Amino acid sequence: MIKSISEMPGWRGIDLSGPDGNAFVLLGYADRFAKQLGYTHEDRKGLLDNMKSGSYENLIDMFDKEFGHFVTLWR
Repeated sequence: MIKSISEMPGWRGIDLSGPDGNAFVLLGYADRFAKQLGYTHEDRKGLLDNMKSGSYENLIDMFDKEFGHFVTLWR
């Protein structure tokens, strides 16, 4: 779930309104997290290709679905 920054006092995550919210930065995080979680090269490539295939909103929705259990996104 993408939250408002006002809901996250003192919490660290990814601020989509700052430089970490850049699509290329998010793709880098996604690749790194997937690698750390043991995704194969092919699975990582498929995930990143799918993230790049749509709009920015699609990218962050996919990121949140894949990694939202340990990374909080906020705007």
